[in-house]
Amino acid sequence: MELNRRTFLLGAGAASLPLLLAGCGFAPPAADSTAATGTLTFTTWGTDAELAGFKAAIDRFQKANSGATVNLNAVPYGQMFTNIDAQLQAGNPPDVFRVPYYTFGSYAGRGQLLDLSTQLEQGFSDNFTPQAWAAVQNSGKPYGVPHHTDTSVILYNKDALTAAGITNIPTTLDTAWSWDEFEQVMKTLRGSLPAEKYPFAYNWQGNGVTRWLSWLFESNGRFLSEDLLTPAIDSPAGTAAVDFTKNFFTAGYVPQNNSVKSTTLAADTWYAQTSAMTSGGAFLIPDATSTLDFEWGATFSPRNERSAGDFGGNALVATAATTQPELATKFLAFMTEQEEMSQFCASASLLPTRADLIQSGIDFAVRPELSPIFVGQASSVQAQDSSQVASPNMSKIITVLQNQLEEAFVGGQSTADTLANMTSGIAAATAPA
Repeated sequence: MELNRRTFLLGAGAASLPLLLAGCGFAPPAADSTAATGTLTFTTWGTDAELAGFKAAIDRFQKANSGATVNLNAVPYGQMFTNIDAQLQAGNPPDVFRVPYYTFGSYAGRGQLLDLSTQLEQGFSDNFTPQAWAAVQNSGKPYGVPHHTDTSVILYNKDALTAAGITNIPTTLDTAWSWDEFEQVMKTLRGSLPAEKYPFAYNWQGNGVTRWLSWLFESNGRFLSEDLLTPAIDSPAGTAAVDFTKNFFTAGYVPQNNSVKSTTLAADTWYAQTSAMTSGGAFLIPDATSTLDFEWGATFSPRNERSAGDFGGNALVATAATTQPELATKFLAFMTEQEEMSQFCASASLLPTRADLIQSGIDFAVRPELSPIFVGQASSVQAQDSSQVASPNMSKIITVLQNQLEEAFVGGQSTADTLANMTSGIAAATAPA
């Protein structure tokens, strides 16, 4: 199955949510190690590389468990959750499915996922980084496994930056451009590029609007208070984030069609050499390497009060209605074993969630020299930021962000009104039904 790049970028690469809860150190009772048998259905979307990785892993799982069968159902991303929701409502969902971290909370919060707290082996949580393990928690219990992550860095056209005299490209997270330095880079490029080309494009289209929150987090801001219900975005940090990103449009640093609700993706703008830089995830690497006819590199996202990032990627979950809970749990655990995760992430250009793989490093099959940049950027994700995105109300909050940022960027709405409208919208989204 071939996945359309445009559809995939709009949805699957969106920002997500490590969530540091009491369950982060979760170590449930040891599960029965007796091999489970039976048949599972596994529904997912994926790029060609991801689907190949899933098929290979399923083959290895079935060989290791001769009595088990996993039927893979690959669907287009655009149909994925419409189908899942309809099947859940009808009472015939798949046993296992793939879900973005930012959507995980809504399924777990509705009781639609299998509680793994009595299924997983003792110490299973120790395999993962705290941020990754917390991303699959709900009320202190795990309802999935963190399969992989991704985060956005700056991809740049080397010739465009060199022509503008920009040769000092940050090579470590600690030396990433500050906001002021990044604005100077964009200003320099604006003066060097023809009017029909732009310095930058940001990947906040579609559900990727959650990536805008990185600017808020870089200013030590929040959009929800610690109770994860009360709006907190109307703050000096919120003002700084809205003002800074609005200036992308007023100063001509990004094209007008780089807005949140645009159907033109940031990556497409960069691919067409309409922009010199773009924000993008590691999953873009294979496509960019095979299709681009210009030299390009990657560097870290800018920092303000501190560095921050989006925790993208996906979890694997079992549905509460599965008739094969032991087999489903065994499959989830297998998919996150060290060798399985290493192979999947390396071939698909994604980031691991296991602590041992983060420590040892991982080399992408394509452009392996870029791996440390993405892994380093992912390390800037903090639970105090991303725990907010774990709200079961996040889908409603995403709509608030989309509407208000669109008005701020291209509708002429003031920063004060934008923050006030975000505050009232978030309050409505988190209010009890």
